[in-house]
Amino acid sequence: MADKNNYPKLHNAMWPGLVGKGPDSEPPISLDEMLRMTAAAEVDGVRFDGVDLFLADPHTSIDSTPDDIKRLADKIGGMGLAVGSVIAPVWPPVGGGSAMGGPDERKRFVEVVAKACAIGRQLSDLGVRKSGVVRIDSACSVEEWAKDPVGNTKLIAQTFREACDVADDYGERLAAEGEICWGGMHSWKAMVDTLEATDRPGVIGFQADMAHTLLYTLGYNAPEARLVPETIDWNDRKILEEGLRKLTHALRPWTIDFHVAQNDATVKGMGSHDKTGRHCQVNDPNGKLDIPHDAGYWLRDEDGNLTKSFAHICWDGCMFPNSVMTRQQTWNDVLGTMIKVRDAHGWRE
Repeated sequence: MADKNNYPKLHNAMWPGLVGKGPDSEPPISLDEMLRMTAAAEVDGVRFDGVDLFLADPHTSIDSTPDDIKRLADKIGGMGLAVGSVIAPVWPPVGGGSAMGGPDERKRFVEVVAKACAIGRQLSDLGVRKSGVVRIDSACSVEEWAKDPVGNTKLIAQTFREACDVADDYGERLAAEGEICWGGMHSWKAMVDTLEATDRPGVIGFQADMAHTLLYTLGYNAPEARLVPETIDWNDRKILEEGLRKLTHALRPWTIDFHVAQNDATVKGMGSHDKTGRHCQVNDPNGKLDIPHDAGYWLRDEDGNLTKSFAHICWDGCMFPNSVMTRQQTWNDVLGTMIKVRDAHGWRE
């Protein structure tokens, strides 16, 4: 194993235990259970290096005290895991507010980002957090955004700039996750427009998720931004690869956080989560991505050189049934695919 790549580090996301779960769906899966299954995964002697966290109840409260965070750091570190990126709960139902809403909503948005940055900073100071960003999105619908695209993009950018000021004070960076369900972030073009309008390179960037960005190429919720033919032949890889090249040419320079994922080119909603890219299991026969190959469009530049833009990559598999989520083999399969990505596009330090 001595000659194998050891970067980027391999992380598992904890939020699939919460996203889409709840009273109108399936019960949440506890953070302890998600951590246990992550720590237990092993493929040929390789294990996950860490986890990315959702700073929301019932996993990790955004109002956690320093003592709470110290206990969390001890727990995760004691399992041989590091912490990476953390999600700020910017949505109204969990205490945040729309980034293009009224003054009170935008204030709540920034306040939640500040709390997330403080937690991220403490985890770093405690030594358990080795890399990562604070993840955000616009917390508003595409339908509301579309009522005034120019004005609403300006409002989102204004809110993001205020959040950037807070993040910069903590020495943190923000990553806006592109999903088709978030206004101003619902297409690759809208995402670039929002990031350019925010105009804080180095403090805010893009979080690419392979499942969600596949939907970008299809122009889902934004037909004018479609990058592949409407009648795409999925057996012709050259067509998809050309779309992925165009997509990553636009967004790779902004990308500071990366999610490995699979998608079958459809959308899914579950519980209170709006419809977005359907995350599939890594071995789903309907998956349209060649995960190790297609990850390279994000992890390498157009000349094929490694970008090394992030020290860890994370698996994201939201809205799977609990019967899948609580099966240990699921996480062994995920880890095996993550290892293939690192073998193909990683490095050694």
